[in-house]
Amino acid sequence: MKAHLTRRYLFSASHRLHSAEMSAEENLATYGKCNNPHGHGHNYALEVTVSGPVDATTGMVCNLVDLDQCVEREVLARYHLENLNTRKEFVVTVPTTENLCIEIFEILQRAFQYAHLERVRLEETMMNSFEYTGNHRAPR
Repeated sequence: MKAHLTRRYLFSASHRLHSAEMSAEENLATYGKCNNPHGHGHNYALEVTVSGPVDATTGMVCNLVDLDQCVEREVLARYHLENLNTRKEFVVTVPTTENLCIEIFEILQRAFQYAHLERVRLEETMMNSFEYTGNHRAPR
């Protein structure tokens, strides 16, 4: 019997949406106010969904302590209160929430071995959220 578990985490980070591949005018037209040279911040809500069989002994898909420790160590410690533009993974890649969502999925896929990672959903604002399920990434 396969079941899904979704856990929610909160963190805050800032970023500037700006591509070195585009002119200043193109960046402004593409990203608008999010291209502010001083950046801007978000209070992100991260949802991590894992799946697997329900263990007959524990009655769980995975131990929440293991999941929480992995997300804390691999994601929250890396991104909370950080300027995403200064992170090595975003030196070339624009730190859109879509790209951040993909990075988080890939980080957790490598790090979490206790259940199958189904998806990562990242809520940027009350109106915007992004989800990644491990489908193929476009070339950088």
